[in-house]
Amino acid sequence: MIPDTHVDAETALDHSPAGHKDDLRLWLRMLSCARLIEAEIRRRLRARFDTTLPRFDFLAQLERAAEGLTPGEISRRMMVTGGNVTGLAARLEEEGLIERRAVREDRRAVTLRLTPQGRREFARQTAAHEEWVAELLGGLSATDRAALLRLLDRTRRGVRAAMSEGGA
Repeated sequence: MIPDTHVDAETALDHSPAGHKDDLRLWLRMLSCARLIEAEIRRRLRARFDTTLPRFDFLAQLERAAEGLTPGEISRRMMVTGGNVTGLAARLEEEGLIERRAVREDRRAVTLRLTPQGRREFARQTAAHEEWVAELLGGLSATDRAALLRLLDRTRRGVRAAMSEGGA
């Protein structure tokens, strides 16, 4: 079991000066839930498929781009360094899950694509991943999930609006 350190942070808010306690508590609760789910997904990927979340995410990026992606595109999409992509790509290529193809217009550039084996393996992993997420969110009714989606969508729009206004 993973300790929920954000509960302590939430409790500490009760002793903090007046202000935006409810806003902070909500943010900490969302962060806590996301981290708990992510940690369990990481654990299950390792146990069932002997893989990691970054490897799963890498394959997911390629699955969405049948024409392939350059390492730079993957790096931007995953928000990781080029070195991380290079290392992951090398290991996934060794395992036969991805392949490199030279770009016709620029022989120095390459695109990375899933191999047929990579597509099959990712399909296995993604089916399990979907089941796990459904299980982890199973404590919410369909009505609760719909309401939470609406609220989080409204939250995301509000955050983006605040970001575009260039707050403090």
